[in-house]
Amino acid sequence: MWRIRKNVLNLPSWEPVGEPEVRIRLDRNESPFDLPHGLKRELFSELSRIPLNRYPPAFPTDVEAKIAEALGLSPENVMLANGSDELIGLILKLFEGDRVVISSPTFGMYSFFAAVEGLKVEDVPLGENFELGNIEAHAENARAVFICSPNNPTGNVQPRKRIIEVLETGAPVVLDEAYAEFSRESNAGLVKDYDNLIVLRTFSKAFGLAGARLGYAVASEETMEQLRKLRPPFSVNSLSLATADFMLNHLDYVRKIVRYIVSERERLYRALRPYAYPSEANFLLVKLDAHNFLLERGIAVKKLSGRLEGHIRITVGRKEENDALLDALSEFIEEHV
Repeated sequence: MWRIRKNVLNLPSWEPVGEPEVRIRLDRNESPFDLPHGLKRELFSELSRIPLNRYPPAFPTDVEAKIAEALGLSPENVMLANGSDELIGLILKLFEGDRVVISSPTFGMYSFFAAVEGLKVEDVPLGENFELGNIEAHAENARAVFICSPNNPTGNVQPRKRIIEVLETGAPVVLDEAYAEFSRESNAGLVKDYDNLIVLRTFSKAFGLAGARLGYAVASEETMEQLRKLRPPFSVNSLSLATADFMLNHLDYVRKIVRYIVSERERLYRALRPYAYPSEANFLLVKLDAHNFLLERGIAVKKLSGRLEGHIRITVGRKEENDALLDALSEFIEEHV
């Protein structure tokens, strides 16, 4: 008789939860901008020529080559997948080891996929200023050490020196750079020097393609050769591939949107300085327990828990959305702080 694995039974449910009507959504770290009408019309024209009765390319090497060129790397250093979430699952099948190491507070999907694989999660919490703790002491026999930089939900980056110190342990290091476009620098180039490094990037944030579900990994040629063996052919659909290819041909537009979001992020930070933490992502961590207050006014932000109980994470929106948020938070501060 068939039986469901125990670790599957214990996984959290991802069923949606009902909520009041939301008019301003600042809780998912999405881009606040859909493509302009002209660009979207041009994209849809290209998509209309795709034969949907045919499989996509078995392996999307053309788009991977464009990504590599933008990063100053070789096409052999890049692999596309259905969002960086899928890549986390593949990476945990690649290496040996009895556990994963994380540094909370951080992105919850590392623990989720560890649970799917039946792995223990060892948490070495971030320090008082959200800096990395002594994770080197816990790296031995780890299947992967996860570092998120800029970190979700705190927004800070980890210094390159610290990342290199962790890499020097020889343990597999997964550096999640989902928000790197909003930051001052990327460490993706370190894959040229460290075979034990895999960097995760995404089209969901700066490129505004959360609906396309497309991410990519960057690693040394030797490591990527092995990771590619875990990716089945035809794994990335034709529409998402064509959309990513289109956006890579319009990097000037992407950079313009990034500049706008960074400018609005800094404006929000200045306005909320007594309560907000510095950020190099497209969101701010704010020490105000205002989730329910904002939701009642149709503004959705991310409610945090655990060590960050009483904090909210605010995605940077369009100027008019951010103005409405600031007005509501001013009201909250006047009434509750």
